[in-house]
Amino acid sequence: MQSLLFTPGDAYLAADSSTYPWYVVFEDEGVAAYFYACDRTRGTGDEAIVDAMLIYNVSSLRDPEKQRLASIQWSPDGLQAVMYLDGVSQALYDFSARTGSCRLDFPNFMESQGENWRKSTHAWDESAIQKFEANLYAEPTN
Repeated sequence: MQSLLFTPGDAYLAADSSTYPWYVVFEDEGVAAYFYACDRTRGTGDEAIVDAMLIYNVSSLRDPEKQRLASIQWSPDGLQAVMYLDGVSQALYDFSARTGSCRLDFPNFMESQGENWRKSTHAWDESAIQKFEANLYAEPTN
């Protein structure tokens, strides 16, 4: 798990998957914080982003000057990533299903032709988070 202690308004935390070409980024540039799913085969920077989910608006946070802890945890197979804020799951990307879910279910877009990533909904899926966390502590099978 990768973590960052920060004050809302300025944060950047990237975490590489063990499965190429995936990585994720949590970024707070002052007004809002987003969690990005990225694909290295698409380049670097903004062109690598395949999906984005809103984590919070800084102005909506209780105690916005209070330090927070952002953490990113990858699944053992490197195909799912969860972003935690102060120990509470906020978003999950599933790279094999090409989906994302977050507590705010935002943003949502109409599907475009040829798009292979679901962006029409980012609805929260508690069962997916429970399964993700259960698999972190499951005994490996031989």
